Amino acid sequence: MTNVTATAAPKAPAEKRIGPKRKRVLDAINHRTPDRVPMDFGACAVTGMHVSCVAALRDHYKLEKRLVKVWEPYQMLGLIEDDLREAIGADVTPALARKTMFGFENRDWRPWSFNGLEVLVSEEFRTIVDPENGDTLIYPKGDTSARPSGRMPKGFHFFDSIIRKPDVDLDHIDPSENFDQFTPLTDRELGQIEEDVRAADTGEYAVFATLVNTALGDISAVPGQDLIEPRGVRDVAEWYMLTSSRPDVVHKIFEHVVEVGIGNLTRIHQRVGEAIDVLFLCGTDFGTQTSAFCSVKTFDELWKPHYAELCRWIHANTSWKIFKHSCGSSERFFESLIDAGVDIINPVQCSAKGMDPQFLKDKYKGRLTFWGGGVDTQHVLPFGIPAEVREQVLERCRIFSEGGGFVFDAIHNVQAETPVKNIVAMIDAVHDFNGRGRRMAA
Repeated sequence: MTNVTATAAPKAPAEKRIGPKRKRVLDAINHRTPDRVPMDFGACAVTGMHVSCVAALRDHYKLEKRLVKVWEPYQMLGLIEDDLREAIGADVTPALARKTMFGFENRDWRPWSFNGLEVLVSEEFRTIVDPENGDTLIYPKGDTSARPSGRMPKGFHFFDSIIRKPDVDLDHIDPSENFDQFTPLTDRELGQIEEDVRAADTGEYAVFATLVNTALGDISAVPGQDLIEPRGVRDVAEWYMLTSSRPDVVHKIFEHVVEVGIGNLTRIHQRVGEAIDVLFLCGTDFGTQTSAFCSVKTFDELWKPHYAELCRWIHANTSWKIFKHSCGSSERFFESLIDAGVDIINPVQCSAKGMDPQFLKDKYKGRLTFWGGGVDTQHVLPFGIPAEVREQVLERCRIFSEGGGFVFDAIHNVQAETPVKNIVAMIDAVHDFNGRGRRMAA
């Protein structure tokens, strides 16, 4: 393990401002019963909405006509701006990483036509259309001299990674070749983070921060879509094989992630103190629909020590709550995650095996906050009718909200082509459960 001393970082002098929305979230994540079930949409890359859904919601609420910004092009997520956040009634605001999954900054927005919808993209969002099949190819860091690192099939709604596989020998791999995505913050980047966190920290909303890359093997980032010329293990299948055949190499990679991550978080905390309420830690998925990618024993040996070191520093030096994302049938890992120091789990995929809502609440009440689980985004939300959406939302709120420990969100991002009437039915059901509008039985 990396030898990092958990010394206290200087606190920023500003007193924390806490309005009703922020208090609602803080109560929930501290397992106190809030005045209402808090709600989040758009605070991070796994609690968002497809850009087409954001545009449809803006129209539904009759908000100012403006093009929606694609803040994360990998999944084509739309930015939920303040007026829409207020219309939805969300309680969380983001301090988003300025760099996208493809490694370029969101800046100098310009129009782009996407499946007939005009949206805004970063000036560094650079694509070509493949003349052979009409697919859209996107470039890492916006560098058109590099090989494309993402592909959106013609007529589809988001990008897939292009595996630009280096020649590697798994028996003689150099761990440092997988260090390129984990680097110390520059002074400019640190200044941007402080600016964004301070802007979010108005006191009105809880602040959810995605700051630095502390991903321990997040498979969505393994291909290195943000790298001009990827080195190391960048093939998804090879990465999974590496975790089994060369855990010593994986440990060295994770040790580097932790060391750099704690160094970056230390410098951020010195700048912003307790302005952050929730910190996105890692998006590595451990569950599948019916099983898992590894055993609990393997998780405890390979991942848990590194999660624990990150969480120890965060809890010893900050008041930030730690948010961990893991899709699928992941309940078997919850005890280990709690023991490592994780506070919040997402997306709470209740349709997966072993993820029954009442079972989860009964077993982990007071020990783990469920951020998500509010409605099924695979079946009910996209393909059901509003009455079915409403029924499931009310039931999930009833189960998960008892005694706090619940922030409402859909299960992962709201996907393209989800009917806006169903999205509105979901939002209205939460408000009805909360007693605003027509009160529903809890």
